[in-house]
Amino acid sequence: MYKAFLIKYAEIGIKGKNRFLFEDALVRQIRYALRNVDGEFNVHKQQGRVFVETLGDYDYDETIEALSHVFGITGICPAVMVEDQGFDQLAKDVVAYMNKIYPDKNLTFKVKARRARKNYPMDSMELNAELGGRILDAFPEMKVDVHNPDVMLYVEIREQISFYSEEIPGPGGMPVGTNGSAMLLLSGGIDSPVAGYMVSKRGVSIDATYFHAPPYTSERAKQKVVDLAKEISVYTGPIRLHIVNFTDIQLAIYEKCPHEELTIIMRRYMMKIAEHFAKQDGCLGLVTGESIGQVASQTMQSLAATNEVCTMPVYRPLIGFDKQEIVEVSEKIGTYETSILPYEDCCTIFVAKHPVTKPNIKVIKKSEEKLAEVIDDLMKEAIESVETIQVEA
Repeated sequence: MYKAFLIKYAEIGIKGKNRFLFEDALVRQIRYALRNVDGEFNVHKQQGRVFVETLGDYDYDETIEALSHVFGITGICPAVMVEDQGFDQLAKDVVAYMNKIYPDKNLTFKVKARRARKNYPMDSMELNAELGGRILDAFPEMKVDVHNPDVMLYVEIREQISFYSEEIPGPGGMPVGTNGSAMLLLSGGIDSPVAGYMVSKRGVSIDATYFHAPPYTSERAKQKVVDLAKEISVYTGPIRLHIVNFTDIQLAIYEKCPHEELTIIMRRYMMKIAEHFAKQDGCLGLVTGESIGQVASQTMQSLAATNEVCTMPVYRPLIGFDKQEIVEVSEKIGTYETSILPYEDCCTIFVAKHPVTKPNIKVIKKSEEKLAEVIDDLMKEAIESVETIQVEA
């Protein structure tokens, strides 16, 4: 019986004169999310609301699933849409709705009407009272409870009239693309996909860079990262994934630099390369899955040492999370099972037994001087041989 979904949003509503830009972005994201769902849809704005109207048969469950991944949506309300044929017809439609949706009539309810079209002959208070009375007349076993009802029936009087009593939670946040773009350093671990999800929730579109180290890392490890990118693209939209062959750079660092500094120096060159692609793609910053103190390369001193090579901002949305909190988000968004597959990434292959936890930037730079004869050529080769693929769900 549902031929429409009323889409609720939160933060977009306080954007003032720019609100329409965010609403338009939300409409675009909804249309994109529904592109592979069975059925045809008309997504449009109407007097401060966004509606998804169905055009013929459609898959209800697929539609809800698609909408539940669109950032900016706080609530998905399956709604009945009717033309204005007078109050008596509206009351009949509402009574029929309550009868069909709630076969057990032993419940309490409240009617909450909103009259956005001011030329309607009844105001909101009158609609609440009259519709509530018609429901009680039809179903005497029902009771009104204005404080804590079992069912809250919403009625909205606009160009068309809609009513609904269910609100399915959306992911919240801001529509992707309304806050620029960033480059995610994506590995095969648990953290970085969650970081990508979280920064996208704030309206940032993302591309990604992955560092591959054949033959030390397998094609399955690479496919694992592609799969992770695909899983988060359900929320973020299409991701341009840059796959960088990092083997020769890692071997040079391993051969010429102190082993306790391997991870920090390796991370610094990763940041440089990721920043190259970020600038190329028009991104406004880098995103990593680091959190303070989780491993040796994520102490405050280590993070400062990796930041030092960057000229653009580095965003770390997980910075204050502990591991369990990150795991919980990864389970919620569906990346956890892929992240724990036992395929090594390049960070875990070249790990020192006793990595430095409080690196001194001057000392690190001194060690990097040993790479001077080869590093420029190796960086150039890594950048020029990059494999770039478009990933989407």
